[in-house]
Amino acid sequence: MATEQDGAAAPAYQRIMQELREMIARGEYRHDVPFTTQREICDRFGVSMGTAVRALNELVREGVLVRQRGRGTFVAEAAVHPQPAPQPPPSGGATIALVLHGEGPQQSEILRGAGAVCDERGYRLFVSDSTPSAGHEDRALRQALAAGAGGVLLYARQGPGPLAALAELRRHRVPVVLLDRYLPGFPADTVHPDHYGTGYRLTEELVARGHRNIATLYGEYDCTSVQERSVGCLQALRDHDVPVRPDLMALRSYLDLDDAERRAFLAGLLRLPDPPTVLLCANGPVLATAAHDLVDLGLRIPEDVELAGAEEAGPFEPFPLARVAVVPPSREIGARAARLVIDRVGTDDPYRTPQHHVLPVDVRVHDSAHARLGPLGPAEDGAGPARAPVTG
Repeated sequence: MATEQDGAAAPAYQRIMQELREMIARGEYRHDVPFTTQREICDRFGVSMGTAVRALNELVREGVLVRQRGRGTFVAEAAVHPQPAPQPPPSGGATIALVLHGEGPQQSEILRGAGAVCDERGYRLFVSDSTPSAGHEDRALRQALAAGAGGVLLYARQGPGPLAALAELRRHRVPVVLLDRYLPGFPADTVHPDHYGTGYRLTEELVARGHRNIATLYGEYDCTSVQERSVGCLQALRDHDVPVRPDLMALRSYLDLDDAERRAFLAGLLRLPDPPTVLLCANGPVLATAAHDLVDLGLRIPEDVELAGAEEAGPFEPFPLARVAVVPPSREIGARAARLVIDRVGTDDPYRTPQHHVLPVDVRVHDSAHARLGPLGPAEDGAGPARAPVTG
């Protein structure tokens, strides 16, 4: 039995995920029978409810599990009956390679948009996952070159980027279009949302709602998308005469912390003399994780602290937890980038005069029918105390 104290090689939720994957592979679960519950995972593996919830949510993000509204969680049919591994794309320039990292609504919508355009233009779209490591990203780009892909769409990982592999693609005149963020060391066509405007408009809306203590939570931090959003947040505070709080808005990774570290970090924020009244989350996985951690700390959402930032929160999509949320034009990013790269295929210099496409975002405010979360237990008049005790 795995417990939260067993070893230090990987967080408890990752070990649970691996064991559940192996159980699914052995045929211990059917796709038409409800999957094991959060409580059963707690009892079986000796972990907290937050750890069990995160393990299940990550498996949903991976596509191993699916949630059906009103029915529960099930094993995805593809996980029970896996399809044969895809073959490398043929050479000849009729294929576009899409290299993606991460999983969630944004990546899915980018894939749909790019796939639709490739279908229209007679191109095949070959997708590679660079999530595990920078080495996977570099290898995926070199494989696209070796297989004769006509062009590449790259949703780059954080950091400086796979510049050596990109230089090889450029030397062979294979066009590359960057998605969601640009790489300062590699001038190329780029399609991304208005990140600065996203940060500015979200913060402005929160200030208008009376918030002056706004904390930001990020997954990635070493990339232009997050940096531009952070600049937008800070500028909105300055323009509305709200003091900038470095202790609340520093660029750091929230998701890289383990369960105990994240809860301790949040507890520290909430014990400040002027604690945050809202957490501005960079994306859906960050928002979902923050929601779990707040409940583990005995806090209620939104009574004790509000969440903002992401309209689509992965496994939490049926529950609108974010009072103020941005909806990125993810499908249009994929479609616009696919058109750009296809138009560059076969040209003498596909890197001449790089185009920088910035797409507008939609900011939504949920003032009614809003979801609430909180710890289980007795409450007075259905509300409970003004602020539940913070432990951690």
